[in-house]
Amino acid sequence: MLKTPELAMPRTNKVTTVCNGKRKVWMDYEEAKAYFLELMMTTEGDERDRAECVYIQLTHGLSECSDVDE
Repeated sequence: MLKTPELAMPRTNKVTTVCNGKRKVWMDYEEAKAYFLELMMTTEGDERDRAECVYIQLTHGLSECSDVDE
């Protein structure tokens, strides 16, 4: 049995994020998660909410994460 469910794991290490209108392609999934976690913990208000939205999507293993509600 796997310790982490397969669906929660990213299929590739590459992830694209869009936060506050800025698009960035990350080659390291864990680096992206660490960046957005730190951003979420060090900001307030709308900026924190945007970072939290992207971070939650990253934790769910999505390959494209955005702060835009669709």
